[in-house]
Amino acid sequence: MWMAPERRRAHRWIAPFLAVAAGVAVGATVALRGQTETGLVAAAVLLAYALLLGARGGEASGGSHDTFGAAGGRGGGHTRAAAATCDVLVAVIVAALIVQALRGAEIWVLAGLAAIACITYLIAVLSISWY
Repeated sequence: MWMAPERRRAHRWIAPFLAVAAGVAVGATVALRGQTETGLVAAAVLLAYALLLGARGGEASGGSHDTFGAAGGRGGGHTRAAAATCDVLVAVIVAALIVQALRGAEIWVLAGLAAIACITYLIAVLSISWY
């Protein structure tokens, strides 16, 4: 299905916007219950996730680009599979953090995992851009 470039740009920002809205809603809900610190951490994780989604939104989903791995198509497939796995794992961590925050349970382990994922992503982007 063909979409005008204007619609593709608009669709690029739907997921980050929803992540920001969820971050504000979850943070406010948890903070209003008296767990201000937990609410701020949950909101910060969701805002960082929105930044990740916004940064990734402009990437091509396939196509020809340089990848690490074997020559030919095998390295590209492996790299896309690894990226998809990472995306799913980060989404699960963020979802679990939201559930735990809304339940009033401890979120520090999940917040730590989200921070490790964020730092790893930043290091990977910087090292690949210098490569």
